[in-house]
Amino acid sequence: MSGIYIHIPFCSKACVYCDFHFSTSLSKKKEVMDAICKEIELQKHYLEDKNINSIYFGGGTPSLMNSEEWEPVFEAIDIHFDISRDAEITLEANPDDLTKGKLKQLYSSPFNRLSIGVQSFDEEDLQFMNRSHNALQAKQCIEEAHHVGFDNLTIDLIYGMPGRSEEHWEKQLMQALEFDLPHISAYALTVEKETVLENWIKKGKVQPVDEVLAERNYYFLGKILERAGYEHYEVSNFAKPGMRAKHNSAYWQGVPYLGLGPSAHSFNGDSRQWNVSNNHLYVKAIQEDDVPMEKETLSVADRFNEMVMTSLRRCEGIDLNKVDHDFGADFTEHLFEEAKLMMKSGKLVHENRHLFIPDIHRFFSDGIASSLFYI
Repeated sequence: MSGIYIHIPFCSKACVYCDFHFSTSLSKKKEVMDAICKEIELQKHYLEDKNINSIYFGGGTPSLMNSEEWEPVFEAIDIHFDISRDAEITLEANPDDLTKGKLKQLYSSPFNRLSIGVQSFDEEDLQFMNRSHNALQAKQCIEEAHHVGFDNLTIDLIYGMPGRSEEHWEKQLMQALEFDLPHISAYALTVEKETVLENWIKKGKVQPVDEVLAERNYYFLGKILERAGYEHYEVSNFAKPGMRAKHNSAYWQGVPYLGLGPSAHSFNGDSRQWNVSNNHLYVKAIQEDDVPMEKETLSVADRFNEMVMTSLRRCEGIDLNKVDHDFGADFTEHLFEEAKLMMKSGKLVHENRHLFIPDIHRFFSDGIASSLFYI
């Protein structure tokens, strides 16, 4: 099984922390959507396995699309790929887009999962982040989605906000738990280069991100959600039993996927490629039957390091039998040698031929993983 990711590079407003590729001008939306449909045909041979188990519309703000824009995309995918009957088809959405009418329209479409960018249920937080929705819309859209019939929902929350207390974060989590959602994703606020947030911090307009507070927020998050019946299956993701995200789980397990649209990334097991992050150049190239992308062929060490990084983000950790099979005994020996100090300190645990990070150290998973890289 493979996956398809579609990047919709439009937003109604620019969030202060975001460094993804997007445009707040919607004037070229039709041209980009037409180009995505054509790219599907141009890229039809990229995936060796044409059986599609997940389709993910990300962005940007895909919920800005209407049915006249998403229907041709599904038609093009259906022509060139085989979509599994139980495929997970996700739409990232902003709460202000999810009106009753829009939700009914989405429910009758191929979309069967909504990823709602709530970020916070607090009005002040939302204004600080320059989100396009308010706190009331954040709550109402979840209730309306349930009412319409969507039973596969996830929301995004952000913690580690400057100047916020631990009690403030607890209040956001308690609000989220009231909706009995099947899935919740939560991310620490990070300061990306060339964002409004970075500029504000440099100019002293806002406090720097407090990493100590973010760490406390993270462990409190895990404790509260696990107590509420959620499985902490990936560093930033929590799911009720049987409700793990198929699409993102495939990323972390190294499953091939095709990325479509400006700035979208693709992976086929041997190489990565990514489209140009410019709407005009993307459309122009696609109209000329060319996919405007760069490509990186992955060495064995590259693939091993990516496996280490993504596996240690998951609760199962690294499957050593799979390392033996995919990379050979030399890489397994390297892994154990590099992991000795981490195992001694308790930051890594070896059980049943799996190497994993215990909950108490998962906030630092990326740093732990990088110490095991094959260089």
